[in-house]
Amino acid sequence: MILWSRVNELRDEVGAEDFKEVVELFLDEVEEVIDRLRAGSPRDQLEQDLHFLKGSALNLGFSTFSDLCQDGERLAAQGKPDDVDLAAITDAYDRSKVCFLDGMREHLAA
Repeated sequence: MILWSRVNELRDEVGAEDFKEVVELFLDEVEEVIDRLRAGSPRDQLEQDLHFLKGSALNLGFSTFSDLCQDGERLAAQGKPDDVDLAAITDAYDRSKVCFLDGMREHLAA
């Protein structure tokens, strides 16, 4: 669900002190889009939203969430936005976030 090697790599890239700020920014930006999806955002914006979520998820190691966003993005690009399982995507985000926050101490120990 979480690629901890990517998380460690990001922490090393930005520095331990700035890592917390990067994580907070990531969560804020992603949750804004997730909230929009939950509220039934326009289907013509779905491809762009899922593309953004996919990239953000990859940056922070949310692999399962990223994969689902990629699949949804592909469907939306093929003109099948109604086939995108938004519940699975938002659920994967929620589970990934919990896993990430619970595992940060263990996996990011210096």
